[in-house]
Parts: sequence; structure tokens; C-alpha cells
Amino acid sequence: MKNIVVLISGSGSNLQSIIDSCQSGAVHGRIVAVVSNQNEAYGLVRAQQAGIPTAYLDAKTYANRQAYDAALLAIIEQYQPDIVVLAGFMRILSPDFVKHFTGKVLNIHPSLLPKYPGLHTHRKALENGDKEHGTSVHFVTEELDGGPVILQAKVPVFPEDNEELLVERVKTQEHIIYPLVLQWFSDDRLTMVDGKAVLDGKVLPQQGVTETL
Repeated sequence: MKNIVVLISGSGSNLQSIIDSCQSGAVHGRIVAVVSNQNEAYGLVRAQQAGIPTAYLDAKTYANRQAYDAALLAIIEQYQPDIVVLAGFMRILSPDFVKHFTGKVLNIHPSLLPKYPGLHTHRKALENGDKEHGTSVHFVTEELDGGPVILQAKVPVFPEDNEELLVERVKTQEHIIYPLVLQWFSDDRLTMVDGKAVLDGKVLPQQGVTETL
């Protein structure tokens, strides 16, 4: 059983999908802690309802990002994690933090990386008239949303779509593919080697495994 620490900032819908997958046995791991940078994040309630220890770390009480991340690292290390999962954690992690957990930090990003790193991905897809959009699970490196991609899910973009509709369509797929990647990791099928994602001994292509859903 892998020890999983999840970092959140918001409602925790991806966290819930991971909780459910751990409880069902699909993911051979246990969430040992959920940490948030937002005290009002509903994801903390989800964790508490599932009997998972929680912590809140307020960035305003730290002088800079490095100091905050050092404190965050110290909290996480108490739980001896095998994997650190970013599930809507709205902070850029410092290089020292990322290096400490090299190959052990996953993130989910709402675009088909390397397209649209950063914020407002759904808006950009609509403004650019994209015919497809999606979401990517990737290993975290020092480059923002630039780590090796593991798995992507593509969704269609319809002419009548607005941002809210597209968000929900993408989220539906996030809740499927994030637990699947964690299942691969918990079964020792997935690693990061020399800056590349490796699944079942094979180096994945730039856009990882792609599912059209």
C-alpha cells in the first residue's frame, strides 16, 4: 500500500475521486493526509468525512515561497509519502520542494499539454476555436506544467459550449484518469526516469497515453 499525500486549494472533486478509488481497492494506496493552503477549502471537509488527517498552511504567515514550501515539506514528510498528489493546489512549488520529491509528485492540468500551461485553459480553448480540449496528468518538474505527461483525456468542444459546460466535461474525465494513473503508480508500473514518464518499462511519448472520450 502506497502512502499518498494530497494537496488541495478548493472543493476537492478530484480528491473525492481518489478517496473513492482507494476505498474500493482500485488504487492500492491510502491517503495519509490532505493539506490545503485555503482554510475554507471544501476538500478538507471531504477528507475529514473520510477519516483522513488534514492540515492547513497559511501562506500569509511566511516571508516567501521558499519558507512556505519548507514548512509544507516538513508537514508532508511526517506522513512518509510514496507519492504527493496535487489536486487543484493553486500554488507554484519552489525548485527545492520539487527536487526533494523528484519522481514522486503528480499534477492534473486542464488542457492537452503542452498546449495551454498556466491558468484559464478552458477560456483559451474557446477563444481559439479549438475542436477538442482535455486534461493531462503529468509528473511535476521545475518547469510550470512542463513535466512529462503520463495520460491525457480528450473531449470535444461544441459550437454552443461556454466555459462552464467545458469545465464540467473536462472534470468528468479528470475523475477517471487521475485515479487510473495512481493505480499504475501504486502497482509499481509507473516511474519517472531521466525526466521521462515510463509505464511498464516503456518510455511514453510527449503527450503520454491518450484517451479520446
